[in-house]
Amino acid sequence: MFDFIKNISPTEIAIIAVILIVIFGAKLIIGLGKTSGETVREIKKIKKEFTKAIDIDDKEPGKK
Repeated sequence: MFDFIKNISPTEIAIIAVILIVIFGAKLIIGLGKTSGETVREIKKIKKEFTKAIDIDDKEPGKK
C-alpha cells in the first residue's frame, strides 16, 4: 500500500515540506521539530538510566 514511499526523491520531499509550511505555518513546524528533539533526548536519558540500573543490579554481591 505504501510502496510509493520508496520512490520519493529529495525534490519531492522539499516540495512537500514547503506545502506543509504554507498550510500549517513555520511556527508549528518548528515547534514539532523542537518537541521531537526533546522526546529523543528524554528517551536517550531513560535508556541510559535503565542501563545504569541494570549494571548496578548485576554487580550487587549475593546475586545468583
